[in-house]
Amino acid sequence: MPFGYLITTGLMAVFVAFAVAPPRPRRSSRVRLSFWLGFIVNELPFLAFYVLAASTALAIGQGDIANPVGWIGLALAVLVTAGLVVVVLRAMRTGAAVDDALLGAGFPARRPRRLSLRVFFWPFAVPHPGIERISNIAYGDAGRANLLDVYRSRSHTGSGPTFVHLHGGGFRIGKKSREARPLFHRLARRGWVCISANYRLRTPYSEQLADVKDVLAWVREHGAEYGADPNVVFVAGSSAGGHLASMAALTANDASVTAVVSLYGYYGPVGHEGSSPMAYEGRGAPPFFVAHPDRDTLVVVEDARRYVETLRRGSANPVVYAELPGAQHGFDFFYSIRFEAVIDGIEAFAEGLLRPTSSLRRPPTAPDPVTGSSGSPGRGRAGRR
Repeated sequence: MPFGYLITTGLMAVFVAFAVAPPRPRRSSRVRLSFWLGFIVNELPFLAFYVLAASTALAIGQGDIANPVGWIGLALAVLVTAGLVVVVLRAMRTGAAVDDALLGAGFPARRPRRLSLRVFFWPFAVPHPGIERISNIAYGDAGRANLLDVYRSRSHTGSGPTFVHLHGGGFRIGKKSREARPLFHRLARRGWVCISANYRLRTPYSEQLADVKDVLAWVREHGAEYGADPNVVFVAGSSAGGHLASMAALTANDASVTAVVSLYGYYGPVGHEGSSPMAYEGRGAPPFFVAHPDRDTLVVVEDARRYVETLRRGSANPVVYAELPGAQHGFDFFYSIRFEAVIDGIEAFAEGLLRPTSSLRRPPTAPDPVTGSSGSPGRGRAGRR
């Protein structure tokens, strides 16, 4: 009896079901089982299909389909394939969502590039042959927690803009070599110097934020030695890293940054009053690029919308908000249709800010899709679907 095939297709059906329709969490602070069950399939649908196709071909070759259990497995395989098509179609809408967000904030639309074959066959962020990674540079005295990596083109000449990234992990886990590496590879090939940093975990939030400020201080003091321009610094982060990047920009003082890129960020308080970016109401905020999944089960999308509203109320600079259709937390781990489109958008955002003639400020008054009403200048289209 082909129970192995039935088990395989049954498991795939569960994973795809959670990718297509994850249950909505009641609280954003709890890790949800639906994330772990649906995350990989949501970003790697092609690999999931290859596994399913190989399993089905093996079952057919062994004659396992010629009985009721085999037919049940085959029916599940058809349903799983339909679900994977839904996942892919949703991912393909990311580009339009990002373009809407850019145009609504006064930026040019993306310049889409042909999808890399890696998206279809090898989406893992292994070392790139054209990129040099200089690992484990100390920026503080907290041991492994105060190390950073530098990514730059092997053919680098002169200095390039600086991109500092902070990993996620709920302020408790994580490391610098985990998220956003496809982004580092793209930017480094374009002449940027990317810096991915560890910071202290399971410590008071003030110490974690101090580590981020120390990373920025290191860029000012030593970045030029690695080809980084200390006068053009984008600070970015994923999940908890988005929170730290936002706070580093909003509490800048002598650690001012050019812009912020926040990917599926958390924006609430961390242990004490005043530790939320929302508490600063966008005052003194640099330009922001915020991308958030509309099906995030770890940090609900409503939190990101509120944060964007807060930024737009208090900031004189543009705020790009792209709400990603069908996306889940952690979408920046792999080369995928979705993350490639987001990277295109980040490039367009950066080019719009850095071009010599740029005068990007708040765009004309327009209806705000987050609230549905007209607001002050600067409320561009949110790019929601």
